[in-house]
Amino acid sequence: MAFVVAVAQQKGGAGKSTVAANLAAALAAGGDRVTLLDTDPQASLSRWHGEREKRRDRAVPLQFAAPSGWRLPAALEQLRRGGQDFVILDTPPHAETDAKVAIRGADLVLMPLQPSAADLWASEATLKLAEAERRPVAALLNRVPAQGRLTQEIAARLRAGSIPLLAPTLGNRAGFAQAFQEGLAVTEAAPRSTAAGEVRALEAAIRAMAAGRR
Repeated sequence: MAFVVAVAQQKGGAGKSTVAANLAAALAAGGDRVTLLDTDPQASLSRWHGEREKRRDRAVPLQFAAPSGWRLPAALEQLRRGGQDFVILDTPPHAETDAKVAIRGADLVLMPLQPSAADLWASEATLKLAEAERRPVAALLNRVPAQGRLTQEIAARLRAGSIPLLAPTLGNRAGFAQAFQEGLAVTEAAPRSTAAGEVRALEAAIRAMAAGRR
């Protein structure tokens, strides 16, 4: 049965779509059957997938769909029982019904946030949604600068609030944006890069969490 990861953060600009795309592609490259779902009205992943269709020679096989909010529960149920190993779900960036439905259908809420006070404060809405739906959360520090004390401060505040924080982080690297605009994951566009190594570390962490719940 598929392990469903909802990438959720109520603050826009946290990098949800980039995280979802890179995680899905990394899992698929490891041999798993993966479906990526875009439920964000901004449709960034849909655009990404459109570009990806032009680069099948470099892109690993990955199923994709963009179900509307009311169709999502049925789509998830079908995918859970349809032979998929992972379903990665990009969610709307606001505390609306569609976001609640997406979180309700997840086995894990993956919450990316930049190491900033604004992102930390905004994450409270996502945490409340996950708590209301009784879904586990894992925070992921994203777009982390190469230097700066703030990253350690935000990480400490997350831990102080008993919010599980993944050990892997994703740096503030141009390679992510470059790969995304080409319809690729950074593990496909620049497989030996530091960014690709960070994504593989995230992939390993998600695999370990999935194994623990199966």
